[in-house]
Amino acid sequence: MENLKIAIVTGAFGGIGTAIVKELIEEQCFVLAVASAKRTSADFDAWLNEHQINPTKVKPLFIDVTDQIACENALSDVIDSYGHVDILVNNAGITRDSTFKKMSASQWNEVINTNLNSLFNMTQPLFAQMCARKFGRIINISSVNGQKGQFGQANYSAAKAGMIGFSKALAYEGARANVTVNVVAPGYTETPMVAAMREDVLESIKAQVPMQRLATPLEVAQAVAYLASDKASYITGETLALNGGLYMQ
Repeated sequence: MENLKIAIVTGAFGGIGTAIVKELIEEQCFVLAVASAKRTSADFDAWLNEHQINPTKVKPLFIDVTDQIACENALSDVIDSYGHVDILVNNAGITRDSTFKKMSASQWNEVINTNLNSLFNMTQPLFAQMCARKFGRIINISSVNGQKGQFGQANYSAAKAGMIGFSKALAYEGARANVTVNVVAPGYTETPMVAAMREDVLESIKAQVPMQRLATPLEVAQAVAYLASDKASYITGETLALNGGLYMQ
């Protein structure tokens, strides 16, 4: 364990989250996989088996990332158990799509709480410790829709854009302590949920992308692993767009 970096990945059981966990394990990390507090140990075991993940390299953390006190307590326990955290990947996210005219306060707040407020809840208890150790890698998973906006996703686009602003500001605070803060902003990605869509819908999505295909979860995970590695030690406050040319700044 002493030779492994300690990584935390939220939204770990999703398509992109699973790929990130597996890629970080390949990069010699021990991963604390954060999943909903509604999940169970049986869910974790099933996830390990389905994705052929080495159970000695990962441990579950069942936390409601929208609950600030629960996150603070759980992360305090992590520090007590492991001494430190090297890498934090804030990947948890949900959608509650609706045109803004019809959007309820609940739809707005659920997305803002899960996608944006969770950044405070998960990062704030770890940031000072990273700065004190003079090492940390924080990678936040935003979206192309946080860069360009999207019809029917005012809540999601606002949260994902907020992640980018948060990351730029925190990058300033961590820079002198060798704590980098960066963003990966995927476009349409071939997660199991997307792959289950009707073929004609998938084709219409691909037609919008200059590269004429979706990203793979592995491609997103490899971008995260790069930003977490020593190869990216001089990169901070940046947003890595991974969208096949769908949106170019």
